[in-house]
Amino acid sequence: MPSAIYAAFFFTVAMLVTTAYFLLGGLPLLILQHDEPLDARFVRGFFNVYYKAAFWVALCASASYALWGQWAYAAGAAAMAAVSTALRKRLVPAMEQLGSQIEARNGGAVQRFRRVHATALLVNLAQLVVLVWGLIALSRSL
Repeated sequence: MPSAIYAAFFFTVAMLVTTAYFLLGGLPLLILQHDEPLDARFVRGFFNVYYKAAFWVALCASASYALWGQWAYAAGAAAMAAVSTALRKRLVPAMEQLGSQIEARNGGAVQRFRRVHATALLVNLAQLVVLVWGLIALSRSL
């Protein structure tokens, strides 16, 4: 068994922790009314940090799986990194724009911001489910 398995294990656990932590941390933020610009700025910053962390952890997991020779899992982790990048480029600017609209007291902006926030959490949940499913499949193949 190559030593890359240890790095793959470490970064897989890091992906699980990162994804679960931000899911559980972002869920209570839905309680916020989002009617203050500070709320929107905080939530936007929260997801910006998550997407950056998720990208780097998934990229390292992908590299470690590739070194181990588990190409399907390397591709899966690379896909997680790509999804994190795409979401960061799409959702964070949308949150920023909606935060500006909230500051300008645009009535529908709060609802749209909450919808974007909830969508980000649902995607995060889907990523967590895929990670756990992948780990179960990997454990069965070893």
